[in-house]
Amino acid sequence: MKVILSPNPYRDKGLKAVREARHLLEQDGVQTSICLPFQPEIGYEIPEDIRLENIRQAAESANLLICFGGDGTILHSAKLAAEYHIPILGVNMGSVGFMAELEHSELKLLHRLVEGQYTCEKRMLMDVKVLRDKRVIYQDTALNDVTITRGAIGRVVDLAVYGDRVKIMECTGDGVIVATPTGSTAYSMAAGGPIVEPTAENLIITPICAHALQAKSFVLGPERIVAVRTSRQSRKTAYLSSDGGRAFRLNGGDVVEMCNSKRHIELVRLSGRNFYEIVSQKLGRN
Repeated sequence: MKVILSPNPYRDKGLKAVREARHLLEQDGVQTSICLPFQPEIGYEIPEDIRLENIRQAAESANLLICFGGDGTILHSAKLAAEYHIPILGVNMGSVGFMAELEHSELKLLHRLVEGQYTCEKRMLMDVKVLRDKRVIYQDTALNDVTITRGAIGRVVDLAVYGDRVKIMECTGDGVIVATPTGSTAYSMAAGGPIVEPTAENLIITPICAHALQAKSFVLGPERIVAVRTSRQSRKTAYLSSDGGRAFRLNGGDVVEMCNSKRHIELVRLSGRNFYEIVSQKLGRN
C-alpha cells in the first residue's frame, strides 16, 4: 500500500502531524510519500528530516491521499484525486473541517487502513464553464460550490438563474451560490441554504442577500443544468469563484453553466461517525 501525506504547511506547524502519521503507517508496512498540496511562500523552510516528492509523480502509483489541514486543503487536492482516482482521507488541522474524517488526536486510527476497516464515500463534482457570445472562455470543476458575486462594495449585481433553460429566479443582490451537497454546509448554509446529505447528487441554488422577499433556495435533481446569466445592460462587475479559488471576472451577458460532473471523488471513512453526528459536532448542536 502506498499513501501520499499532503500537509498544509501553515496548518501543520513543523509538519508534526505528518511525522506522526508517517511513523504509524510505516510501522504497519505502508510506503509513504510526503507532498505539499501547493507551493509555500518564499521564506518557508522545510524541516531538514522531511524529503518532499512531486505530488503528480507520487499520485501515479498511490492508493490513498491523506490531507492534513482544513476543508480548503481537501478542496485544493480534489481535482488531482479525481484525475488519478485516488480516495482522500482528511485530517482536520483547522477549525470546522466538515470533510475531514479524523482530528489530529485520532491519528492512531490510521492502523485501520491496513486492516481494511474503512469505507469510501462517493461525492459528486460539479463542472462549470463560462460562455461569452456562445464561446467557452473558462472551465473548472468544483467539489463545494461556485459563487457569482458582486464586484464592488455598496453595489448589487443583477443575475437571472435558469434550470434547463427555464427561468427559476431573477436575483438582485450580492450574488448567488450553486453548491453540491458536500458544499451545502459551507457558504450556501451561511447564506440561508439547506443542509443536504453529502452523498446526494443535487444542485443547490442559494441567493446571497437578495433584494426580494420571495428569494428562496432551490434544490434541483442531478440531471439538471443550471445557468446563471449576468445582465447585458448592467455595467456592474460580477466575479465567479470555484471552491473559493481565484476570482474570474464576468462581463455583461456572460452565461455560467453548471452540471453534475461525470467524475467524482471518494472520501475515506474509518471513524464510524455518520453525517448527522458530524453536523451536530461541527455546528455545536448537542
